[in-house]
Amino acid sequence: MMKKLFTRALLPVFGLLLLSACNAESEFSSSPCYFAFQNGTFLDQTLASAMNPNSRGVFCQISESMSSGISYVNFMNNQGLSSQQKETVLEQRTSYVIGINNGIIVGFQALNETPNGGFTAYDLQCPNCTRKHNSYTNPRYRLTMDAAGTATCTNCNKHYNMNNRGIILDGEEGDVNLTQYVATTTGPLGYLLVHNR
Repeated sequence: MMKKLFTRALLPVFGLLLLSACNAESEFSSSPCYFAFQNGTFLDQTLASAMNPNSRGVFCQISESMSSGISYVNFMNNQGLSSQQKETVLEQRTSYVIGINNGIIVGFQALNETPNGGFTAYDLQCPNCTRKHNSYTNPRYRLTMDAAGTATCTNCNKHYNMNNRGIILDGEEGDVNLTQYVATTTGPLGYLLVHNR
């Protein structure tokens, strides 16, 4: 009953967020992804740092983990902050699909203005390694982030500019940019919604 009331109350808000996030379809992934988080409940400062339009270039990695039967959402930004939030019953009932292999990156781009103010979400897996080896769950294909907003693959060492649509900086012919998802936020202590097209 409580979940239904919560869902009905948030449905109009998410509807407005989705409408404000419309861009060209070719820019976004169709791979499964769904993450919705109310930071007004958790007040997580690591996540808030990446949801602030005045902190362009700050990106936050999001993943999910479990310890002793308890589910957590983990946050780590490219400025050295990290935190972990215990999921409430509402989060546990939500079927999160956090990117291709349990990892997404969110933040405001410094160089690319889009209709939603430059807020974006990338997958944490290197798109070129996952395609080349046809392996979407290999943890060796994860990206690391630096303070300048560059994501680097731990396997192939390719670099991507998260501040400008995730474009590859040192690619070869046939290489692709970072996998993007639709992302919207209502501010540092508001809602975050990331999903596929």
